[in-house]
Amino acid sequence: MADCNPSSDKISGEMVSLEIGSGSDYKVHVFSSSSELLEKLDKKWSSVNKKPYPAMYSSIFGGIILDPAMMVIPIDDHMVHRGHGVFDTAIILDGYLYELDAHLERFLRSAAKARISSPFPQSTLRSILVQLTAASQCKKGTLRYWLSAGPGNFLLSPAGLPTSAFYAVVIDDDFSQCKKGVKVITSTIPIKSPLFATMKNVNYLPNVLSVMEAEDKGAFASIWVDEKGFIAEGPNVNVAFITNDKELILPQFDKILSGCTAKRLLELAPKLVQQGCLKSVKTANLTVEEAKSAAEMMYVGSTLPILPIIMWDEQPIGDGKVGDLTMALSDLLWHDMVAGPDTQRLPVPYIN
Repeated sequence: MADCNPSSDKISGEMVSLEIGSGSDYKVHVFSSSSELLEKLDKKWSSVNKKPYPAMYSSIFGGIILDPAMMVIPIDDHMVHRGHGVFDTAIILDGYLYELDAHLERFLRSAAKARISSPFPQSTLRSILVQLTAASQCKKGTLRYWLSAGPGNFLLSPAGLPTSAFYAVVIDDDFSQCKKGVKVITSTIPIKSPLFATMKNVNYLPNVLSVMEAEDKGAFASIWVDEKGFIAEGPNVNVAFITNDKELILPQFDKILSGCTAKRLLELAPKLVQQGCLKSVKTANLTVEEAKSAAEMMYVGSTLPILPIIMWDEQPIGDGKVGDLTMALSDLLWHDMVAGPDTQRLPVPYIN
């Protein structure tokens, strides 16, 4: 989505000449009106066969937007130019919203840490998100939403801003259960401090750089290790291990983001203990040496829900193949997503 704020000012439609580098002329178009700009945006989206973003909500506009050409955020929004914003997500699967309440509660905890007050109470935010999903007609994808300090100026302090802002968008996405293993590396990008790691804020530059670093080395993503040498998390996922004694261990959440899917996994995994497949389920500190000697390893995240990891820093995890227990955990989570209890799955009231 573009960060723009269409203006209705009547200005000249002339071409402005700029001297660029070597002295060659580069012609910059000046839009003469908002209608001309909208025509340009409409032309861009008219060639798209399927809208990747079927609906957006903006508290700035005060409603739901179905035209992707108008899914915009003001450039003077503090989330844009200062990174003063938080976000979260929820899965749309088979016409249900999965774990919406858990994600929304974490969303508001992040907002409190970022000192952003919501323009609406939690019940209203929830209602907006449900109505947005219904209006999108999307049955499978992701619902992402942001709380921003709001638009109004380009200062550091949000003190003079008129109000905070709430944005949300439905993203059409055809994801499926992950069954193939991936390679990872240990990230050299500095890990976020606990304050920012436990707050799902919009500053994801470290996450982006860690993924790019992994891709440069032919890996899928990376693993962060904290200053004490303990395993932390992946760039936008939690990480879990199965030891040779068949213990499921996830790093403790005191210095990393408490993943909603990871916490749900901790609730579901004891079923495998009851079946005798796992010995135990817990959170604990793990050193790199302990983690790399695990029998199985996986990423845990909303759209995965489990992604097997078969190699780390060119060293095989276990036998270097996708583990049976990893897939058993994946099956548990996937079943919860498609047929879990009402506490986890919220039916979307679509209107035909």
